[in-house]
Amino acid sequence: MPLALLALAIGAFGIGTTEFVVMGLLPEVAGDFGVSIPSAGFLVTGYALGVVLGAPVLAVLGTRIPRKRMLMLLMGLFIVGNVLTAVAPVFGVMVVGRVVASLAHGAFFGIGSVVAAGLVAPEKKAGAISMMFTGLTLANVVGVPLGTFIAQSAGWRITFWMVAALGVVGLAGIAKLVPDMPKPEGVRLRHELLAFRNVQVLLAMAMTVLGFGGVFAAITYITPMMTDVAGFAESSVTWLLVLFGVGMVAGNLIGGKFADRRLMPMLYVALGALAVVLALFTLTAHDKVAAAVTVTLIGALGFATVPPLQKRVLDHAKGAPTLASAVNIGAFNLGNALSAWLGGIVISAGFGYTAPNWVGAVLAAAALLLAVVSSVIERRPGPVSEASVSSTPPLVGADSEH
Repeated sequence: MPLALLALAIGAFGIGTTEFVVMGLLPEVAGDFGVSIPSAGFLVTGYALGVVLGAPVLAVLGTRIPRKRMLMLLMGLFIVGNVLTAVAPVFGVMVVGRVVASLAHGAFFGIGSVVAAGLVAPEKKAGAISMMFTGLTLANVVGVPLGTFIAQSAGWRITFWMVAALGVVGLAGIAKLVPDMPKPEGVRLRHELLAFRNVQVLLAMAMTVLGFGGVFAAITYITPMMTDVAGFAESSVTWLLVLFGVGMVAGNLIGGKFADRRLMPMLYVALGALAVVLALFTLTAHDKVAAAVTVTLIGALGFATVPPLQKRVLDHAKGAPTLASAVNIGAFNLGNALSAWLGGIVISAGFGYTAPNWVGAVLAAAALLLAVVSSVIERRPGPVSEASVSSTPPLVGADSEH
């Protein structure tokens, strides 16, 4: 694999760390600023909204700028956001810092996916995408626990300075290792928007929302589920999340490897198994060992869908993949928000802390159904499938980066 993928993975590691580490720092932040923990939760919500909104806006800007330069600008924005978070004198400024950092998230992974795929042969594209996303998954194994430890030992501000430093390393790596890629000739916003007329692109994004939503329906409420149902001590939840991260790393690499060989069968297996495991979690959550194994499997199966779904969007977006790829990253966060909301509803309705697992199972099963529909449409010749595929015509120079 090209060294440029390492630079992209380092940037992804920093982004993943800043996204997830704040969840373990809410009590300290709330105490420092004198706000309630629910109010401190805006640091999580604001970040998610920033990803959803920033992905399409900055991706559109990215159609006018060479992709290497755009990746460098995005890492610069990420650094500024984390520095602002680290020095925030009041809580409102910290929220702004989080939003600024999050704006780079979707566009970085979206444009980075296009760049990663362009660095390798066509039959290795999903593997290259998974290598970049390995940085995101490793953040949950290394970055988040380390950031939490630093926050507890030296203060949460030091954690965000550390993340900003990771951004500097990622920026330097992109500048040094990622080759110059001329902006594809003829690519305009109109061409990028045409990708959303492709039914396969829309189905892949819907699978992203539902499939990844299934994962976070369970993981969002992992702390009360593991402490109140499984009987773990609160201090053990961090290590359970590390197991979840280990599963994410393994699933991401496996998904990338097999998606390059048999993309749709990989999706069938991952989504089907995810639905089953999430349903079983309502039972295994009552046993410590079984719960730990299940958490690991959820991380693995959930992230096994990431490279194939991202590659499917790139494949069907044809010559104008930048916006569609970035919006698909926003779809992951939309799935997180949707599943967290639905999980909260079933808990509030009195169904217990394991009830979100059923929500997740239904969402994953719905994603599997969409995968089957997508495959049927793709195999069936006719005006609908042909029109959808040809809605984004090949553009002059659009393949110059591949």
